[in-house]
Amino acid sequence: MGRKRFRVAVLGATGMVGQWLVHLLDRHPWFQVVALTGSDRSVGRPYGEACRWLLSAPMPPWAASMIVQPTEPGFEADLVLSALPSEIAREVEPRFAAAGYLVASNASAYRMASDVPLVMPDVNPDHLDLLSRQREIRGWSGALLTNPNCTTTAVVLPLKALMPYGVRRAHLVSLQALSGAGYPGVPALEIVDNILPYIAGEEEKLEREPRKLLGRLANGAVREADLALSAQTNRVPTLDGHLVCLSVELAERISPEAAMRAMAAYRPPEEVADLPSAVPQPIVVRTEPDRPQPRLDRMAGGGMSVVVGRVQPCPVFTLKFVALTHNTIRGAAGAALFNAEAALRWAGRV
Repeated sequence: MGRKRFRVAVLGATGMVGQWLVHLLDRHPWFQVVALTGSDRSVGRPYGEACRWLLSAPMPPWAASMIVQPTEPGFEADLVLSALPSEIAREVEPRFAAAGYLVASNASAYRMASDVPLVMPDVNPDHLDLLSRQREIRGWSGALLTNPNCTTTAVVLPLKALMPYGVRRAHLVSLQALSGAGYPGVPALEIVDNILPYIAGEEEKLEREPRKLLGRLANGAVREADLALSAQTNRVPTLDGHLVCLSVELAERISPEAAMRAMAAYRPPEEVADLPSAVPQPIVVRTEPDRPQPRLDRMAGGGMSVVVGRVQPCPVFTLKFVALTHNTIRGAAGAALFNAEAALRWAGRV
């Protein structure tokens, strides 16, 4: 298992998430990149010329020499990883699924569609069964699945670990890094010495997506989890790492120590635990009074673990704590890659 090589295309490869996908795919044990796509101004040029590389790790030589292709079906690939902006993804991704490609998308365009799985493999791999219903409804030979918003990732894993205690409602306040806005992103004159208390569309995603992810699949549909979420989102001048402050009401009034034990003990379901992008400890719990911090903790688990700290009693609800996710790895490129691996497992191909 794991030695078969699957041909992969990256859509929107020149953007920030596309660059992270190229970086993460560089030494992936299952995948070989056969196509990189970009906008009209990039098509026909070597990726090394068309892409303004923004990562500290060097661009892989094989990627630098690849010619950027149009974002249209036609290349020979087993699956597609989409880093397209949502407005483009809405139009393009169904064409790839209809053409027979398995599409793992980072875009928000289809996350809440009733027949499209919104998946974190270490949370709800059973939701991949929606793909059968999707193919039946849409007549696709391929399929489309999505990963959640980058900030949602920080929230869902801790809440999943606490679900046995009856999660009822939560108040969420995010401090979101600059890389979440893409490149060129937020103008310096707006963010230096400042915090922006509004990110378009983010609060709605943070209030809706966890309910679908934590919901129950039955009779070909997801019944969303019965929990109330109130979110406030802020852009802050850190480079990578989204921090979320949570206050959570539980049906059972457990102690902070019990909550920390539950989160630290959470493990991915057996069917996905051996996937290349899975980490043995999805939630890392810190006990120091000043952790997690983006600069110190965002690379936990290679950027795929959520780091939780400052778990305390909440005078309004039950518990309050802080959760950190690497927004461009666990919250974006790494999430799409993880989903692609899980979808291949679901399809019985690995």
